Amino acid sequence: MAKDYPAGHVVPRHTHACGQLIYAVSGIMEVRTDSGLWLVPPQRALWMPAGITHAMRTRSSPVALRTAYVRVNRCPADAPEQPSAVQVSSLLRELILRAAAIALDYPEDSRDSRILGLILEEITWSPEQRLHLPTGRDRRLAAICEAILAHPQDNRTLDDWASQHGATARTLSRLFTAELGVPFRIWRQQARVMAALPRLAAGEPVTVVALEMGYDTPGAFSSMFKRLLGESPSRYFP
Repeated sequence: MAKDYPAGHVVPRHTHACGQLIYAVSGIMEVRTDSGLWLVPPQRALWMPAGITHAMRTRSSPVALRTAYVRVNRCPADAPEQPSAVQVSSLLRELILRAAAIALDYPEDSRDSRILGLILEEITWSPEQRLHLPTGRDRRLAAICEAILAHPQDNRTLDDWASQHGATARTLSRLFTAELGVPFRIWRQQARVMAALPRLAAGEPVTVVALEMGYDTPGAFSSMFKRLLGESPSRYFP
């Protein structure tokens, strides 16, 4: 299926009876589940197993989405049971683009059928999950996560959040590590990268994005970005 969405478009919460390979040819799609948030840039696809409720939205730029739906009995044997990143090779990209033009009533024994089957063969699960941001299940933790996602430039400390949510900073620190797997400071850095990616992809200057993410200098922002994603913003979006 091929669909193009304008900037700011929201696809409400829904589920599918089949597996779904979500791929953005251009732009960055945000996907939310009950357990967290994913970003889907052109270098990655997202595998969404059947039956998992999710919502999608675009942010700063339009998104050209290409989605492959896979019947449960045809899903790869090693397909994860939770949303997972998929590395998109040059071949997989071209197969997805070609498949988007195939009619739904394609003959089983045909060239189109073989192209679709090759998509399943070419899927490689990516061990790198840096574009996934878990959100807390604890009520206090979830409220803090949502507030930071809405305003990633917020520089309040754990002590500030603790006084607002009736907990100690030590309790919140323990919750971040236990439920989200990282300390508060690292989670907030990840949230800022997730917020910055769509804006950088839309062509906004690094300096503007860095300052609006709460950093004093573009250099500090770029260093954090490279530490988390392995490349500086200018190399990530050449």
